Amino acid sequence: MGASILNGKELAKKIKVQLRLEVEKLKEKSINPGLAVIIVGDDPASRVYVNSKRKACGEIGVESFEYALDKDVPEDELIELIHTLNGDKRINGILVQLPLPKHINEEKVILAIDVLKDVDAFHPTNVGRLMIGNPVFLPCTPSGIMRLIAESGVDVSGKECVIVGRSNIVGKPMSMLLLSQNGTVTICHSKTKNIEEVCKRADILIVAVGRAEMVKGDWLKPGAVVIDVGINRLENKKLVGDVEFGTARGAAAAITPVPGGVGPMTIAMLMENTVKAAKLQSNI
Repeated sequence: MGASILNGKELAKKIKVQLRLEVEKLKEKSINPGLAVIIVGDDPASRVYVNSKRKACGEIGVESFEYALDKDVPEDELIELIHTLNGDKRINGILVQLPLPKHINEEKVILAIDVLKDVDAFHPTNVGRLMIGNPVFLPCTPSGIMRLIAESGVDVSGKECVIVGRSNIVGKPMSMLLLSQNGTVTICHSKTKNIEEVCKRADILIVAVGRAEMVKGDWLKPGAVVIDVGINRLENKKLVGDVEFGTARGAAAAITPVPGGVGPMTIAMLMENTVKAAKLQSNI
């Protein structure tokens, strides 16, 4: 039998069809949503992400502005560019592709982005708003995961939710979104004792640590919903997640594939935030 597959690619496609209609309506009111993406250096993974973001913009009719900077660009030059984009009326969302080169202070860069153009929801103001349950933008990967969980038909309320990984991008904001839907949340990390036992309690398990196939099928509670955020390339060039898909599929009720699960949803949510930003900035 095996788990049902939570197809992020298909769900993202449906979301983008809706967004395209919204963008067409905005254009009738002479509002042309625009997203600026800044990439520093030539990291191949970052380049792949930036290209897929540009493609998604094209699919829904959002104008894409790309700024490719040299890896040695001075920090103040990058921040100056962000300030210019903050003031540019054509641009509703600003995204700086992470990670940045070592000589650039990530925190400073995120702080420079106008809160209402922070479509990644990384600015401390947006993080704080999420924390108190009054968000403007939801962080893209966690909100994409919430849509996938909803698609699985599982109601988060009262469920044991276990998150493996405590990053600012996935683990922490994920816990807030699950709490907002009345889940009981446990976060595991490198110092967690008996991590396998904790995972076995999970009705909903979200794994985001970047360790290839760390979570095995026998770590799962039978019938769990498993969301695999990891994307790792094995020596044989095969892409795998943080969950061992083959064994997990036999135990779970629903599971995301890698690739084609969380990734496409992250980009769909970024597009949703960009459209929302355009509306907010036009007082709609």
